[in-house]
Amino acid sequence: MNIDTTALDGVVIIEPEVFADRRGFFLETYQYERYRDAGIDVTFVQDNISRSNKDTLRGLHYQCPRGQAKLVQALEGTIFDVVVDIRRGSPTFGKWVGIQLCARDHRQLFIPDGFAHGFCVMSESALFMYKCSEIYSPEDERGLKWNDPQLNIQWPVTNPVLSRRDLDLPALGDIDADRLPLF
Repeated sequence: MNIDTTALDGVVIIEPEVFADRRGFFLETYQYERYRDAGIDVTFVQDNISRSNKDTLRGLHYQCPRGQAKLVQALEGTIFDVVVDIRRGSPTFGKWVGIQLCARDHRQLFIPDGFAHGFCVMSESALFMYKCSEIYSPEDERGLKWNDPQLNIQWPVTNPVLSRRDLDLPALGDIDADRLPLF
């Protein structure tokens, strides 16, 4: 397993070891001790899977105050995954990273608590899995506008398919400080 850092502290790309032969492949998508030893010391309590069609954009979502760390991976297809630092007081507050995740390369992305997360589908469809460190909490569910000009995220889609909820999310600058996590 290889771990690559990103421009956002704590957000890392994981390349699991894949055992492939003429039958196909095998890999461990998560093993607590190995991930802990690599610096990802999180207990995951909920797994989610979504299937989305091309140009679907989901996000940017977070929970506060009951935040969620996430371990995400494309199981089918290709997605462009975006993480935004929204931790008040962070030196990288308002900065983002975008990573392409593809089922063919099996890469994962670890997103600590305190970051907003979203993705868009670049292939015809995608099956996306994410492990969460906290149970989904509707009263703590938050989000920010996918095309916030302050963030200037370079999405690979100009006219995404969005949910009604995601269309109505506020810009980062319009969110009350008490609805953002602390650094």
